[in-house]
Amino acid sequence: MTFTAWTKAWATGRARALVATWARRGTRRPWTDAGMTTSEYAMGTIAACAFAAVLYKIVTSGTVSGALESVIGRALDAQF
Repeated sequence: MTFTAWTKAWATGRARALVATWARRGTRRPWTDAGMTTSEYAMGTIAACAFAAVLYKIVTSGTVSGALESVIGRALDAQF
């Protein structure tokens, strides 16, 4: 049974009978979501690249770059 058939069964009130049938068979539902599909991997990759681009722009900006140089300079000049 496809997801569309399931929604039609739900709309017509046959869903309870289908769930009872699946319970007798020992299955939760006829379709599975066993992992990400190729399109979900692609969207995740695009989101990661976009986040990396934004982070790169922030870190290389003048204000953040100056702050990082200041922190590193103080750490290197610290007296032990």
